[in-house]
Amino acid sequence: MTIRSRWTLAVVAAGSLALTACSAGSLGSSDDSGGGSVEITYLITNQEQDLKEAEQLAKDFHAKYPDLTVKVETRPAGTEGDNIIKTRLSTGDMPEVFNYNTGSLFQAIAPQKNLLPVNDEPYIGDLDENFKKTVTADGQVYGVPVGGFMGGAVLYNIPVYTKLGLKPPRTWAEFMANSAKIKAAGIAPVIQTYGETWTSQLFVLGDFHNVATAEPDFADRYTKNQAKYATSPAALKGFEHTQAVHDAGYENPDFASAKLPDGLRMLAQGKGAQYPILSGVVADMVATHPDAAKNVGLFALPGDDASKNGLTVWTPGALYIPKTTADAKLDAAKKFLAFVASPEGCKSQASVGAPTGPYAVKGCELPDDVPQAIKDMQPYLDQQGASSLALEFVSPVKGPSLEQITVEVGSGIRKAKDGAARYDEDVKKQAQQLGLAGW
Repeated sequence: MTIRSRWTLAVVAAGSLALTACSAGSLGSSDDSGGGSVEITYLITNQEQDLKEAEQLAKDFHAKYPDLTVKVETRPAGTEGDNIIKTRLSTGDMPEVFNYNTGSLFQAIAPQKNLLPVNDEPYIGDLDENFKKTVTADGQVYGVPVGGFMGGAVLYNIPVYTKLGLKPPRTWAEFMANSAKIKAAGIAPVIQTYGETWTSQLFVLGDFHNVATAEPDFADRYTKNQAKYATSPAALKGFEHTQAVHDAGYENPDFASAKLPDGLRMLAQGKGAQYPILSGVVADMVATHPDAAKNVGLFALPGDDASKNGLTVWTPGALYIPKTTADAKLDAAKKFLAFVASPEGCKSQASVGAPTGPYAVKGCELPDDVPQAIKDMQPYLDQQGASSLALEFVSPVKGPSLEQITVEVGSGIRKAKDGAARYDEDVKKQAQQLGLAGW
């Protein structure tokens, strides 16, 4: 299972709402038959934060366009939600606007057949290039971003770094040197929380910027079964780093049983100094440990070359318009997408929850009170070549067992080369099920 889908499931388990047609986001008249008023429906997942943001967007959109109303409807997340999306598209029963994944899962819903392209919309030049890649099929762009990027990175305790005179590393050698000094100070250098196995994958999946920098065509060759983790020196390093941290004794003593909340607590309290994880966990950490907003920073997983240091990013989800949208409602749907893909839309979302990372729309600025770790992501996105999409956004090839394999490598049960080879075998079945050439 990918980090993205596992994170989604974790959030759903923590606080989801029952499937329902929710009209809380609807304001004003719902009559679209007279007086020029039009109502459109916006379908989202039933995660609590998604619902809050959707209702706020609906409210603020209606305030700008009093004759246009957005009704919010929810669906489950995960596989059940994926099946609902595919079914409603195939039966022509999809609402005027819906929120769905980007990358390989976007490609799986046949965008050329089912979705309306937005290439000609005036905001298209304001969308982040990394994001546009994940919603493009046959040269056509189909979606606009909602929410912020997430980074696969290392969260670090700033007071610990300051006390020990350390700087965020830009190479793996510097990272290991920092870790040695942290261990000598009696603090756990690298927090690992294998009690929740999905968290074990960051040294591999978060390292993809370094892979893509060293081997720019890796994703394409990987998709064609022409490149492997076990035989690519650049791709193998993620497994080697996972092993190296364990072999050096840099993990927290309870790494095998600790879970995400334990890791966040250790980091916030300075009992652990560095935590490879998704930036999406920052909001939960700050909610429980408010001082972490200023005491925890973020740096990209370092590779071999400091001059090419950069961040692996997970793009936000996107809003799409199905081709089945009635002509009478199409203009309203287009205006809603334009509103979401604007500084006004970003401000609306930020008013009900801290962003997971920088927005994918030019002109959208992070709030001043955003946690330091989220602020630390922005320079990577602003600098040309300092960020890369996670592999799952540029290749459909992925396997379900990576998190178990990285737990084994990070626990000393399996060597890095063996773990990489096992993952290469793990992805084969799915690639064959997808009918990819070369498998």
